[in-house]
Amino acid sequence: MAGGRVVGEARMRGHRVRALSRKPPASDDPEVTPVAVDATDPYAVQRALAGSDAVVLAVRTTPVDQEFLVGATRAVLDAAARPGVRVLVIGGAGALRSPGDRDLPVAENPAYVPDEYRAVARAGVAQLHACRAHTGADWVYLSPPAVLEPGTRTGHYRRGTDTLLLGTDGESRISAGDLAVAVLDELERPGGDRHFTVVEADR
Repeated sequence: MAGGRVVGEARMRGHRVRALSRKPPASDDPEVTPVAVDATDPYAVQRALAGSDAVVLAVRTTPVDQEFLVGATRAVLDAAARPGVRVLVIGGAGALRSPGDRDLPVAENPAYVPDEYRAVARAGVAQLHACRAHTGADWVYLSPPAVLEPGTRTGHYRRGTDTLLLGTDGESRISAGDLAVAVLDELERPGGDRHFTVVEADR
């Protein structure tokens, strides 16, 4: 959901794109190059990313596989650890702090993460820790709000840092299209935060 919209947003802004996936979809756009790659193979990832200026990593597994998620993240960070290449990781909301209680991670807060999603949220926390432990790559970690849904691209959003953002209705959500806008905005005009989040713009 996120990856496809990032590709679309990047093309709308005139960027050339390589779309890496285990089974990449075909594209009629000559400026989008689908590339089949095993995200856990650092050599394959390095070859696939050669010549890239920026990398967006959007990995999800069902059922959740924390080991795969962390391994794929490390492989991409290793492959991109060279001057001039920035890695934007679309991670999870669980890595954020809770509004009103910065000592309570969202991953452990039942108000935002029901028990059935706890493993997914904790995997996102492990992914952020893997980024922080990596010393060679230029990375930034984007935590979506609690709810990421297809929705409509409005082109507007509100940005924060490491604490979950809520809208005026008390909800924490954004459309995948507006998340893609935030991704490309960050790559084109870096905000300076290693970890940030976004939420839909107040209506």
